[in-house]
Amino acid sequence: MEAVTKVEETAAVDLDALLNAGEGPMVTLVAGETRLMARRAVLAARSPVFSAMFSHDTLESSSNEVTITDVEGPVLRELLAYCHTLRTPHPSSMTPQVLAAADKYDLSGLKTECEQQLASLLTVESAAATAVLAVRHTCPSLTKAAVAFIKANFQVLATQGWADAVHNQPKDVVEVCRLLGSGFGKEETRRLIEAFEEGDVEELLELIAAGADVRTRDSDGMTALHFFAEMGYVEVVRSLVERGAEVDARNSSNETPLHFAAIGGHSPIVRLLVACSADVNARNCYERTPLQFAAWHGYEETAAFLVEAGADTEARDKDGRTYLN
Repeated sequence: MEAVTKVEETAAVDLDALLNAGEGPMVTLVAGETRLMARRAVLAARSPVFSAMFSHDTLESSSNEVTITDVEGPVLRELLAYCHTLRTPHPSSMTPQVLAAADKYDLSGLKTECEQQLASLLTVESAAATAVLAVRHTCPSLTKAAVAFIKANFQVLATQGWADAVHNQPKDVVEVCRLLGSGFGKEETRRLIEAFEEGDVEELLELIAAGADVRTRDSDGMTALHFFAEMGYVEVVRSLVERGAEVDARNSSNETPLHFAAIGGHSPIVRLLVACSADVNARNCYERTPLQFAAWHGYEETAAFLVEAGADTEARDKDGRTYLN
C-alpha cells in the first residue's frame, strides 16, 4: 500500500510540475465521435510516441489535432486518465483494448498493469482471445500465463473463443499452438507419431489438445496431415489445419498432403487444402503433381477441380507423361 501511495504522490508531483511550467499548448485527440483536449506536455512526458510526434514537423504537431485510429472513445478516455494520474483503470471489458492502445503508444506501465489484470481474469472462454492478444502485442508474462492456463484446461480448444481466434487471427493462433507444444516430451511425441501412423483419431486429437506439435514428422518425413489427407478424414484434416499444420509439408519423397488427398480422390479434402493455399502444382521427387495422381487413378471430379484451381495441364513428370497419359 505504501508503494502505491508513493507512486500516486510521484505522479501528482510530476503532473504539477508539468502543468505549472506554463500554460503550454493544448492538443485535441479524436477517436471516432469523441474529441478530448489534453496538454501536449503531459502526453509527451508519458508517451515516447506522442513525444516524437510533437517534436518533429508532423501534421499533428502543426495542427494540434491527433486522430487516434483503432481506438474507441471510452478507451481514449482511459488513456488520458492514465497519462494524468498514472492510475490504472479498473478491470473491465475494455481492458484488452486498453492494453492494445497502451502498446501502440508505448505506455509501458499501463500495458504491464493490463497484462496483470487479464492474467488474473483468465477463463475457459476468454483464454484463447487473451493468448492471441498477448502474442500480438508482445506481452511475455501474459502469454506465459495464458498458455499455461490452456495447457491446464484443454477444453479451451473446444470453445467458440478458440474457433473465433482461429478464424480471425490464424497467424497468432499458430504461434500459440507452437507455444502449447513446446516442452512436449519424447514419449508424447512417440505416441503422436504412432497415433497418426495408425489412424487413431481419438489419441491424435487428445495429444494435440495436450499441446502436441501438429507439424511433427515421422522417420519418412510424414506428418499427421499427410496420413489423414490420404485416409479422407475431412474433419480431422480441418482440425489439423486450424491448429497450424503445414499444408505444403514435404515428406522424404517430396510429396505434400495434397498429393495424398488427390491419389485417394478425396475431393472435399482437396478443396479444403486448396482453400488453405496448398500448392496445386507441387511436384514430388518424380516431378509428379496432384493433378497427375488424381487423373491417373480415375478421379475425374478431383482432377477437374484441380484444373479449375490452376493446376498446370502441361506439366510432365520425369518420364515425360502429362496427366492425360
